[in-house]
Amino acid sequence: MSDEITLQSLGLKKTLDKMTAKELRQLVMDKIPQITGATGMDKDQLLVAIKDVLGIKEEEGVKTNPYKAQIHDIKSDIRSMREQKAKATARKDKDILRKRINKLKKRTRRLSRAV
Repeated sequence: MSDEITLQSLGLKKTLDKMTAKELRQLVMDKIPQITGATGMDKDQLLVAIKDVLGIKEEEGVKTNPYKAQIHDIKSDIRSMREQKAKATARKDKDILRKRINKLKKRTRRLSRAV
């Protein structure tokens, strides 16, 4: 058997990016002896070190949500509506604002999942 470690030989159940820092440290200590000082590294450092050992190239440009600006605008609207709701005295006005806020929150969640 060769000394080279591959992603398949590690037998991972999750992708490296989805693993927690604790899981990554355990992986390094158990299966990748080339990396030293894993206990003092945080998740980002561990990912970089593991990808270097495995020969995985980092993708250029991080995926960003195309709706990020729209989500930001909606969240600022939600904040202003919450202030209005706090100032409102009539129960009917509070209910209307509460429903609008909930609808906007659902919209932001949908937009963030859209990618």
